[in-house]
Amino acid sequence: MKKISEIYKELGIDFSFPIEIKDDRRKWTYSEDSDGYWERWERDANGNRNYHEDSTGFWARWERDANGKPTFYENSYGTKEGTPRSANTCEGKVVEVDGIKYKLTAL
Repeated sequence: MKKISEIYKELGIDFSFPIEIKDDRRKWTYSEDSDGYWERWERDANGNRNYHEDSTGFWARWERDANGKPTFYENSYGTKEGTPRSANTCEGKVVEVDGIKYKLTAL
C-alpha cells in the first residue's frame, strides 16, 4: 500500500506529521508518523473494525453477527478464533435431485 505522505508529496500537498484521518464517526481510518510507520482500519456501517493492517506487515480481520459481536477473528500471526462465515455455507456438500448428485458451490 502506498503511504498517504507519498501521495500528498506527488500531488504537491503540504502536510505535517502525524497524518491522522478519521471517518464521520470520529473513528480512525489511517494514521502515519514521521518514522514511516502507518496503520489503516476498515470499519462496517456501525463503526466496528473489520480489517486492520500496518507497515510492519501485520494484519487482522473480524467477521461480526448482525449485532456487531465478533464471530470470527484471524491475523497474520496465524491466530484464528471463532467460526468463519464460509464454514456456515453448504459449500462442498452433495445433494441428490431426481437421482442425479450435485456438489454445491458457494457463489
